[in-house]
Amino acid sequence: MVGAEGFEPTTSSSQSWRSTRLSYTPRPGLPLRANAAKGRIVWLERLPLSTDRPLREPAFMLRTFIDHGTGDDMIGRSGNPALRESTFLDLSSGAVVQREGDAMTLNGTVNKTGTLLLLCVITAAFAWSQVQFTETGSVGAMPYFLGGTIGGLVFALATIFKKEWAPVTAPMYALTKGFALGAISALFEHRFPGIVAQAVMLTFGTLFALLAAYRSGLIKATENFKLGVVAATGAICLVYLATIVMSLFGVRVPFIHESGLIGIGFSLFVVVIAALNLVLDFDFIESGVEQKAPKYMEWYGAFGLMVTLVWLYVEFLRLLSKLQSRN
Repeated sequence: MVGAEGFEPTTSSSQSWRSTRLSYTPRPGLPLRANAAKGRIVWLERLPLSTDRPLREPAFMLRTFIDHGTGDDMIGRSGNPALRESTFLDLSSGAVVQREGDAMTLNGTVNKTGTLLLLCVITAAFAWSQVQFTETGSVGAMPYFLGGTIGGLVFALATIFKKEWAPVTAPMYALTKGFALGAISALFEHRFPGIVAQAVMLTFGTLFALLAAYRSGLIKATENFKLGVVAATGAICLVYLATIVMSLFGVRVPFIHESGLIGIGFSLFVVVIAALNLVLDFDFIESGVEQKAPKYMEWYGAFGLMVTLVWLYVEFLRLLSKLQSRN
């Protein structure tokens, strides 16, 4: 930020990577805070500008503030655990890492999202075809459901903690998760004919509607918006976790998983929160493109979007099943 008093940029470069860090000298009596919308630096009073040097960059362009002495970062929030703005940082050096000529693009992320969806549909269709129904119940659904769920969890964790592996682990997540979705979809379809097609249309309809609203500026991922979505997502996760733990001891959580008004209202709330997580995903991907993240982050961004879409689809299945159970 040339021309902003108290700031002096330093850069170092190699053949393929460029790291840009901002060191600063605090000015007495001039506090600062992090603008949580994008992790930008905001002074509580306007910075005086030097008159003998031109202002080449406004002082608010820094996306993430790294304390020069401790390396602690103030990052933006995302409801999706796979998508965090700290993903674009070299946390050991406090640098925003960029790759010259081989950076993340929006079209590349869209194409890779389509690839993951296609892989998921292929294995889901196979698992669906393997599920058979008899007079006593279903046969073949549980192995695909359990195997797909556990495998999907393993590959999801591998992708989150080793994002460089995303070109391999993200497709593997889509393939394994497809087995679980195919099995559970077959069970729902057998009980409520037509429910899967409705859930698919609602999922993609929600995706395109929110994408249009985000691109047009009707919905913006402000800090308050992010905070609300993250808090609600965390609360839902705690409720689901408590439900699973209590079911292990034979205790069933009343109302919220039933087809009554409370259960339907809870499912509606979860669907809305899952849909709003798509906005945070769009914002994360857009930030990665703007910051020229490495090329493999296209797979990582597509994976994060895939996680939200899978969650949204399952919640639509639950909501529709509750509505049809009342008929």
